[in-house]
Amino acid sequence: MTNPDSRAEKQLTEEAAVIMAGAECLFASSEVDAAIDSLADQLNERLAGVNPVALCVMNGGLVISGQLLPRLSFQLQFDYLHATRYRDRTSGGELQWKRQHEISLKDRVVLVMDDILDEGETLKSVHDACLAEGAKEVLRVVLVEKIHDRNIGVSAEYIGLQVPDRYVFGYGMDYKGYWRNANGIYAVAENKSGE
Repeated sequence: MTNPDSRAEKQLTEEAAVIMAGAECLFASSEVDAAIDSLADQLNERLAGVNPVALCVMNGGLVISGQLLPRLSFQLQFDYLHATRYRDRTSGGELQWKRQHEISLKDRVVLVMDDILDEGETLKSVHDACLAEGAKEVLRVVLVEKIHDRNIGVSAEYIGLQVPDRYVFGYGMDYKGYWRNANGIYAVAENKSGE
């Protein structure tokens, strides 16, 4: 007898392989690295001597945080939180808080690091939560900003790259839980991004 979970997992891994095979590379790893270098330069200028708390928004923010932190030349403390709207799907739902950070944000400058600014729900919730905890200032850095008119009015102070209104993955962004490790930023073929 076949386990239904293993059958569904096999179908999903096959789907993820097909998605990658048909995906368009929007930015090669060298272009992403150059964007991260630029972000680091801007942050090194802005935050030198400030002693901020850097907060990674898991899971998507893991790669940009891991790439960006070694490029930062100022003193900081690091923590993470886990807030998600996607949960391995291709469309966002209600925001779910899975883990809160542990470092106090009171009277601190907070640098929130995330993979993508799409509609802005997650980034707004994290920003507001940091201010509610007494943060002096909250700065947002995202690897990618998606260009469309569905954003709820949230912006990021530091943006690495802009992408068209397509489903993208790689460098921390995923397709149904897969391809966060893709060495570039890819767009799903237009006819392949459904649930």
